[in-house]
Amino acid sequence: MLIRIVRMTFKPEKTEEFLEIFRNSKDRIRAFEGCNHVELLQDLHQPNVYSTYSLWDSEEHLNAYRGSELFGQVWPATKTLFAAKPEAWSYRQVQV
Repeated sequence: MLIRIVRMTFKPEKTEEFLEIFRNSKDRIRAFEGCNHVELLQDLHQPNVYSTYSLWDSEEHLNAYRGSELFGQVWPATKTLFAAKPEAWSYRQVQV
């Protein structure tokens, strides 16, 4: 299982536009092969900062999504709304 977190800082006046993009694409992302979960988080103190939290079967599944037509529509539209460069992390659970 791969955990992917992407932190995005938007121009404050563009947050509604981003939320519309997310609303229109979240179900299609969730339906993508290998995707088990996608949710949107908002920073508690910076309302124009959002993160996506997603769970994937593997890095290969995530990369297949990143190479898909859907990602090719969603990401370029989202990137135009940024106020800062996005940050992304990939994790796996550790059993201790």
